[in-house]
Amino acid sequence: MEWLEAGLPGATVCFTTRRGGFSSPPYESLNLGILTGDDRGTVLRNRARTAAALGIDGDRLRMGLQVHGSKILPHNDPDATGHFLDPVTDPPEADGHVTGLSRLPLLVLTADCLPVAVSGPGGLAMLHCGWRGLAGSLVADAVAAVGGGEAVIGPGIGPCCFEVGPEVVEAFSGLGDGLFDGRQCDLPGVAERLLRRAGVDRIQTAGHCTCCESDDFFSHRRDGGITGRQAGIAWLG
Repeated sequence: MEWLEAGLPGATVCFTTRRGGFSSPPYESLNLGILTGDDRGTVLRNRARTAAALGIDGDRLRMGLQVHGSKILPHNDPDATGHFLDPVTDPPEADGHVTGLSRLPLLVLTADCLPVAVSGPGGLAMLHCGWRGLAGSLVADAVAAVGGGEAVIGPGIGPCCFEVGPEVVEAFSGLGDGLFDGRQCDLPGVAERLLRRAGVDRIQTAGHCTCCESDDFFSHRRDGGITGRQAGIAWLG
């Protein structure tokens, strides 16, 4: 199994790749998304392998049903039921998570959207950032919840591959020049400017395009929607 790893003050951030799992094409191989058409049992094997490789407790891991919105779930109960290794019921809808508890992993699933982690004196946030979430209050609310600090932007679709319509251009027209080249949108650049506007001054960026790098990442756009999901996972302590 292969992943990317970054450090934030008091926190560890990992971004999985598609390498090292059990799934068959078109979901090969480390698909972590159950709602993809892949075999459920195989996805759960992939999830168990991921937790073991990262040295985290998969039963404590927190995630949500992502809807490209701006809702952020607080996680303050160490004994609450998780949905990662034994998803008996669907998790609540949310595209962001925040906690102040140590060793309580937060996860978002992606396949072109950006996984973004933010840590500050108030805790840790993990965000699923598509353009709609970025156009809403997702970033500002997360930064406010953890008190500013530092951020990591994980692998997502790059400006080379993200052709958009006028509604996306309009949504980010107030962020200044340099984010669009014709209809090509620099989504990581959008996320960085929103983080800085919210008060985050130290930002790391993975610099990987999920759409271009087919050997390493799943991409909804490249694969016509029939693809797996990688994850951004972060925890304190």
